Amino acid sequence: MVLGKVKSLTISFDCLNDSNVPVYSSGDTVSGRVSLEVTGEIRVKSLKIHARGHAKVRWTESRNAGSNTAYTQNYTEEVEYFNHKDILIGHERDDDNSEEGLHTIHSGRHEYAFSFELPQTPLATSFEGRHGSVRYWVKAELHRPWFLPVKLKKEFTVFEHIDINTPSLLSPQAGTKEKTLCCWFCTSGPISLSAKIERKGYTPGESIQIFAEIENCSSRVVVPKAAIYQTQAFYAKGKMKEVKQLVANLRGESLSSGKTETWNGKQLKIPPVSPSILDCSIIRVEYSLMVYVDIPGAMDLFLNLPLVIGTIPLHPFGSRTSSVSSQCSMNMNWLGLTLPERPEAPPSYAEVVTEEQRQSSLAPLGACDDFERALPGPLFAYIQEFRFLPPPLYSEIDPNPDHPTDDRPSCPSR
Repeated sequence: MVLGKVKSLTISFDCLNDSNVPVYSSGDTVSGRVSLEVTGEIRVKSLKIHARGHAKVRWTESRNAGSNTAYTQNYTEEVEYFNHKDILIGHERDDDNSEEGLHTIHSGRHEYAFSFELPQTPLATSFEGRHGSVRYWVKAELHRPWFLPVKLKKEFTVFEHIDINTPSLLSPQAGTKEKTLCCWFCTSGPISLSAKIERKGYTPGESIQIFAEIENCSSRVVVPKAAIYQTQAFYAKGKMKEVKQLVANLRGESLSSGKTETWNGKQLKIPPVSPSILDCSIIRVEYSLMVYVDIPGAMDLFLNLPLVIGTIPLHPFGSRTSSVSSQCSMNMNWLGLTLPERPEAPPSYAEVVTEEQRQSSLAPLGACDDFERALPGPLFAYIQEFRFLPPPLYSEIDPNPDHPTDDRPSCPSR
C-alpha cells in the first residue's frame, strides 16, 4: 500500500467585512475552515486547532556590577486574553504511534469548520511595538503516526473599539505658555504660545485643525511647528520601557523679532496608525499633539495636547460643542430614554395607557410637589400635560393644504 502525502494545509476565516480582512472585537464569534488537501490516502490520528490571544513584552538591559563585570537583565511579562482548543478529527492523545483509532482521509480536498467566541471582557487591540506586541492567532496541527506534525498558524486582528463621540473625547484641548530668553546679563522679551484643538478624540485619516497664536518679542528668529507623537510604554517586573515615535508634523513660517503669527485651523492629517491602547496592564499606546516654537540656541517652547486615536469616527452631530453634547447626554439619562437602533412600529394608545391612567394624569400638579421641585418648572408642566394624551393621527398627506409649504429644509435657530 502506497501512503499518500499532505499537499497543503490552510486556514481561512469567514470574514464579514467588505475588505475581506479578518477583524473582530470582544464578544464576536470567530469562525472559519481548515482545508486539507492530500494526494492518495492518508491515516490521521488527529486534526486540532488552538486559538490564543495574548499581550507580551520583552526587553534586556545591561548593568555593570563592579570593575570589568557586566550582566544582562531580562524583563518579560505576559497577559493572556483567551486560550481555546478544539479537535476537528480524532482524539486528544498524540504521543504514541499506535494504529488504533486512526481516521482514513481519501485523496482530494477536505474542509473542516471551526468556531469559537471571543471573551466578552475588553481585549487589547492587536499591536506590534518595539518591545512588545498584542497578537491573536489560530493554529492547526495535523498528527499522523510515524510522521512529524504538520502545523500552520494564521493571525487575525482584534480591535477594542474606542468611540470618539463620548463627551470626554469631544471636549476641546487648549494651553498657553511663555518663555523669556536670557543671555548672560541681557534679557530679551518673551516668546508666547497659545494653542487649541476642537476635541481630544480622532480617527486615522482625519485632519486636526490647530488654532494657535505665536508672539515673538525676543531678539531671535523662531519657527512655529506642530507634530503628532506616539508613545509606547511597556511594563514588566516593576520597570517601564518607553518609546516615542514621530507620526506626522508640519512647519510654519519663520517669525522674526516683534512679529506675531496666527493659525486659524491649520491642518495636520493623521496617517494610518494603530488605535490608542489604554486598558492593557503591560502595554499602553498613547498619542499627543505637540505645538511648539523652535528657538535656535535655546530650549524649545512647547505645549502638549493629549490625543486619543479611536476606531468609531465622529458622527455628523458630533461636531457640536462638548457642553451641548454632555447636556443632552445628561437629559437623556435623567428622562430614562433610550434610542432604539432600528425604529419599531408604535403600539396603539389603548395598549399603553388605560382610561384610568389618563384621568389620573389630569390631577392638580400640587400632588407631585416632591418631583416638581427636582425638575425645571416649565419642563415639568410640559411632561405632565402631554404624558398620557393620545398622539395625533399620522398621515403622509398634509391635513392643512391651505397653508403654504416650503420644500426647503428649515435651519435651526442659533
